[in-house]
This record gives sequence, C-alpha cells and structure tokens, in this order.
Amino acid sequence: MWAMSAVGYRRLGAAGSAAAAAGGWAAGTLPTRDPWGIWVPHGPGVTVAATLLAYLGLTLLVVAWWGYGRAGSSVRHTLVTLGWWTAPMLLAPPLFSADVYSYIAQGAMVLEGHDVYGAGPSVLDPGGVGGDAAASVGGHWTDTPAPYGPVFLVLAQAVTLATGGTIVPAVLGMRLIAVAALALIVWALRRLARDRGEDGERGALWLGALNPLLLMHVVGGMHNDGLMIALMLAGVVLARRGRWVAGSALVGLAMMVKSPAAVALLFIGVIVGRAAAGRPAVHRVVKGLVGPGLVAGAVAAGATLLAGTGFGWLRTQSVAGTIHTALSVTSDLGLLLGELLHALLGTDPDPVKTAVQRLGLAAALAVIAYLAWRSARGRPSPVHALGLALVALVVLSPMVQPWYLLWGTTVVAATAWDGRAGRVLAVLSAALVYETAPSGATPWYGFALAAVVGAAGTVLVRRSATVRPDRTRVPAPRRAERHGARTP
Repeated sequence: MWAMSAVGYRRLGAAGSAAAAAGGWAAGTLPTRDPWGIWVPHGPGVTVAATLLAYLGLTLLVVAWWGYGRAGSSVRHTLVTLGWWTAPMLLAPPLFSADVYSYIAQGAMVLEGHDVYGAGPSVLDPGGVGGDAAASVGGHWTDTPAPYGPVFLVLAQAVTLATGGTIVPAVLGMRLIAVAALALIVWALRRLARDRGEDGERGALWLGALNPLLLMHVVGGMHNDGLMIALMLAGVVLARRGRWVAGSALVGLAMMVKSPAAVALLFIGVIVGRAAAGRPAVHRVVKGLVGPGLVAGAVAAGATLLAGTGFGWLRTQSVAGTIHTALSVTSDLGLLLGELLHALLGTDPDPVKTAVQRLGLAAALAVIAYLAWRSARGRPSPVHALGLALVALVVLSPMVQPWYLLWGTTVVAATAWDGRAGRVLAVLSAALVYETAPSGATPWYGFALAAVVGAAGTVLVRRSATVRPDRTRVPAPRRAERHGARTP
C-alpha cells in the first residue's frame, strides 16, 4: 500500500493548507466591501479556478492528515506539523463561513450600545463602525439576535474597538482569538491524554487538533466553537486535578461563549462525586450535582453583569433552531413528517417539525443523563462520557453545522482516539469538511463529496483494525527517524 513518512505527510498537508488558503483569496467568504481593496472578487473565471484550487488543497490536507495518523511520529513532531498546517491560513480571508462578520458586527453593536439580544446587525449604520461587517453578514443572520454569551461578545467588542471595525484587521483580530483557542485545546488535550502515554498524547493531538475540520473551521473560519471547546477542556483538566471549583468556573466562561459547554458541568459533577468515594452517598450526589452548577452559574451571572449586555442570552438560545440545516436529523424528519401530514390532512407542518425537534432534544438529554449515570457507576470515564454526550447532543439537535462535530470529537480524542468512537469521528471529520464550500455556501456537490469521502473512509477503517500507527516500525529513535519522527 502506498505510504509516506511522517515528514512526507507533513509536507503534503502544508502544501494542501497553502493551496486551500490561496484559493480562499478569490473564492473564500469575501466581504461585501473592503476599503483596503485586498479581499475583493476577481471575476467568475478566477473564482472557479480558485475554488478548484481550494478543494484540491483541502483534499491534500485530508489525505495527509489520514496518512499522518498511521505514520510513526512523536508529540513534538506532531506539534511542529500543526504549526506547518496552520501557518498558511493565518492571513487568509475567512474560509467556509461568513460567521466572523456577524461576530464583528455584534461587537460593534455592543460598542455602540445596541441590544445585541433584541436586534440583528442590520441596525448598524452602514457608514459607521461595523457597517462593512454588517453588510457582509449572511442573509438570514442580518436581523437575527446574537445567540452567544457576553464573554464572547466582549471579546468581539474589544477587537472591533481596536481595529475600528475595518474588515481586514478586524478579521485578523478574530483569528488571533481562534489561534489562542487552538493553543489552549492543544494544552488541554496533552494533559487529558497524558495517562495514555506518548502514543495516546500524540493520537489525541492528531484527532483533536490536526483535524482538518478544526483547522478549516476554527482557524480558517474563526468559529467561536473553538473558544468554547478550549475553555471547556481546560475546565475538565482542572477538575480532574481536584480543582473542580476553578474548572467549573472555566466551564462557566465557556458557557458564556456558547451554551452547549454546560453539558461538561454534569460530568465534572461525576468527577467530584467519584473523588468523594468515602463520603455518604447523599453528600457525593449533592456536591456533584449542585456544586459545579452553582460555581458556573455565579460566573455566568458575574460575566453578564460586568459585560453590561444584559441577560438576553437566556432567551436567544433557541434562535439557531429556527434556521433549517440539512445535517439536522430531527429537523429533516420533522419537516418530512409535517409536509406529509399537511398533504394528507391539511395540517400546519411547522408545529409538527417543532414537536419532532423537541423530542430530539429530550432524547439527547436522556442519553446525556444515562451516560452520566453509567460514568458515576464506574464506566466509561467521565471525560469519555462527556465526549459521547456532546456527540449525542449534536446528532439530535434542531440545528447542526459540520463544525459542531468538534464539540465531542476533541474530548473523545483525549480518551479513545484509536477506539471505535474515535474511528467513526475521524471518518465523519474527513467527510464533513467538504459539506461547506470555501465561499460559505452549502452546494449540492458538497454533500456528494462528503458522501464519497465518508464511504472511502469507512472502507479504509474496515480494512485496518485501527488507525493507530504500527508501533512495531518505530521501536527505537534511529528507526523512528527513518519514519519521519526526527524533530527539526
């Protein structure tokens, strides 16, 4: 079977990342207006060529990532590879999503005193701070209130204030936040996987940080999910070290970026309860269930008061669910069932869709509770159960975007990157990175490419018992060097 050394895959992935970033300069999610004249359209011919270049680069990156997971390497080599693959995207325009323009516009709204939870970016003055960003926001988000917490909005406000809302520096400012989040994810993954040895630590970085889905959507697209994941993982690290109060506080901050981080509190509670094994059962249950929630709740309330944005985030958490995405199983089933009943009985399809979505969320909560109960009884570990719980939440949510898969994937990476769950998530990551075009659109061929890559990944996984590197080929430093594990 054709294969390269880890160094070869590193170079191939860097070339792919560079090609994807270069294609983004003409085919990325370009702003409607750029006063600097840097990120501007170049005509249909150039755009098509750039799109093909971006897809070629993306494919090279996916192939390199998959091969790198099978090649022998060290933790240090993996970290250097991460730097190689990240660097080409640092100065590129937004890739695969226009969400960063919403972030900047919402930061401008906070800066100007608008109610970011009561109105959308359309309230901004087109000629004022954030006006260019507001003009570049995706259509259905223009009048949509922010579903994000005040911690993230304050960061967006700071970027907007520092850059005056000018598109290029504002986007690059948001990318700095995304890169900082990636660095914190790396720190947390290494510590969560440390008890699995060098191979476990390297594997966690492979699935959780080198993952093309994360690189393209957190670094390239600057989705704030990266910051939520980073704070959540850091909180779990502290909780596992016995510092559950500080860990719960970090999860509280993560919740004030995006609310799904709240799931981690339940499993921090399991960690707390298991650590108090010698205490009465009532004490363990109360401390585990109540303690982390009280700490995170206090942090959330304090952050909201300090930010001055108000508690409107409590009512905007369902905003995203009103927007249909094809990856949401419950929304698709609800829509199909609603339209079927409408055709047969003439009933309104919307209440049927809403009911199915709520049933999906109820099922997700049941799965999460079951995983917590099982973890409290001994297996699986609280960290692994958290990863599975977040995956279940994504699968059963009323709105699903490709990068949502990262919520649980980064956690599972630290516990079972080479297990069944890790292999499934690796295949899904490789497939879903194709679902969104570099321009941020979701064309039909994106789903077709995702299906093809998913099928190919499934075949590769079935042919191999594991995606773990063959450790028999790298038993000693001298041979490891021949397989590319030598650090530069």
